[in-house]
Amino acid sequence: MQKNAMPAPVQASGPRGDLGTHVVENQPVPRTAWCLWDGDRALREQVAHHGGDGSALAEAGALYGSAEILQAAEDARRDPPRLTLFARSGHRLDEVQFNPGYHRVMSAAKEQGYAHSAWSGKPGGHVTHAAHVYMLNQVEPGVCCPMTMTYAAVPALQADATLSEIWVPRLLSPEYDGSARRVEQKKGVTLGMAMTEKQGGSDVRANSTRAVRDGQHYRLTGHKWFCSAPMSDGFLTLAYAEGGLTCFLVPRWLEGERNGIRLQRLKDKLGNRANASSEIEYVDALAYRLGEEGAGVRTIIEMVHHTRLDTALAPAGLMRAALAEAAWWVEGRSVFQKKLIDQPLMRSVLADLALDAEGALASSMAMAAAFDRQDEESRALARIGVALAKYLNNKRCIPVIGEAMEVLGGMGYIEETPMPMLYREAPLNGIWEGSGNVICLDILRSLAREPRAGEALNAMLDRVRGGDRRYDEALQAHRARWPGLPTEGEARWFAESLATLMTAASLLDTAPNAVAEGYVTSRLSGMRGSLPGSVSGLDETAILERLTG
Repeated sequence: MQKNAMPAPVQASGPRGDLGTHVVENQPVPRTAWCLWDGDRALREQVAHHGGDGSALAEAGALYGSAEILQAAEDARRDPPRLTLFARSGHRLDEVQFNPGYHRVMSAAKEQGYAHSAWSGKPGGHVTHAAHVYMLNQVEPGVCCPMTMTYAAVPALQADATLSEIWVPRLLSPEYDGSARRVEQKKGVTLGMAMTEKQGGSDVRANSTRAVRDGQHYRLTGHKWFCSAPMSDGFLTLAYAEGGLTCFLVPRWLEGERNGIRLQRLKDKLGNRANASSEIEYVDALAYRLGEEGAGVRTIIEMVHHTRLDTALAPAGLMRAALAEAAWWVEGRSVFQKKLIDQPLMRSVLADLALDAEGALASSMAMAAAFDRQDEESRALARIGVALAKYLNNKRCIPVIGEAMEVLGGMGYIEETPMPMLYREAPLNGIWEGSGNVICLDILRSLAREPRAGEALNAMLDRVRGGDRRYDEALQAHRARWPGLPTEGEARWFAESLATLMTAASLLDTAPNAVAEGYVTSRLSGMRGSLPGSVSGLDETAILERLTG
């Protein structure tokens, strides 16, 4: 070696495979980083079809799937939030402490546009936002909760020009600031929601929190059973004022003091572990009214409506993550002298599951595109369609992830894989913003009260007629079965049938023939048993190729 020459770089040693008693083989090397955009053909096709920002999403997909963010997400889950009620001196703090990984993922989501892309003014803004939701749920679903509420609060804040001027630019900022400072001192903020109370649940009109005037503002007193992301900079909430149930914005931090928001405990949840959910009390908490007194539900419903879009998209992302992991496993593992991916029964199961994942993506992306359009028909379609997509996508999510977990065998049950995390997340979005029965009843109410919603949905279903005879027959059979609205006891049957038709229509409009035809064959024409993999006639090769990019 020449004097003063730099030594050649030494490649890091890999893990030992020869363990003395045996040699490690037939174990797929775990994925450590991947681009969530480049590896997902279905997502790229949907975004292109509906006019989203593909170049921005390619950058976001690379960051979300990077080794840095994957590790930060895992750190945030393994070191869950901790409640700090009091300082050593005895003063109340009412704070939640997070692992630094949580803040890193929050910062990445804010920076890339999860919360602000829908409101950027660019074409396809909600479609771009939808793709963020879909991708980030594959990495860290807990962070998606505060990010989704920050995105969804924007239209609700339009009810007050002064509050909107202060809060909206900071909600839309790409900067994340998790510090305990009032909104005027921050460049970027997040917003949460606190509506549910013990005695009411979904029936918010049974709420008991009270609002009393204090000059131009109000003071709130009451208890909220669920408050997600309690370290947000503010919360939209409902309370009874003199004029009836009213919507309020409650800031977390005031000038020189903390607002009267007392955290009681953090919820010990099944999943969503990186995110804090809490019970809180309002104790003479300062609040700003949004909208008129008595118009609380009408004001906050815009936030609920946009949040529901994300609860329709999240299960699509969770299913995609589980199937991508299963596909990686079967490509790298052999059984009985054959790769698992080449085993006929395995191919049948995975192809069948992939139809649910692609169908969920297609239907929710179609609704995101409806959010982007400004005409009355599209707005009406979005109102009914997002409820249908949320209902069906979440009902399919749990069994799809359970089957994907089973593909890995015992390894799928081990926390070193992402499967347990995904399985714990699978039920959440079916509960958040309305469980199954609530959504089905909302669907019936929407169709009864707003004829335009039914007309817009029928127009969507009719636009693809003539492309597949079996779809046409299924649509005709649905309309013959329910020429009008069903009884309340049939609401789930009706919603499932209608949502399945809407999903098929979304696929026929955008997806390759193998996927659309496979969905119609298996979901509409009765050529399938009740369990995944009990189907024949699928173009498995074409469907499975899409799982790997």
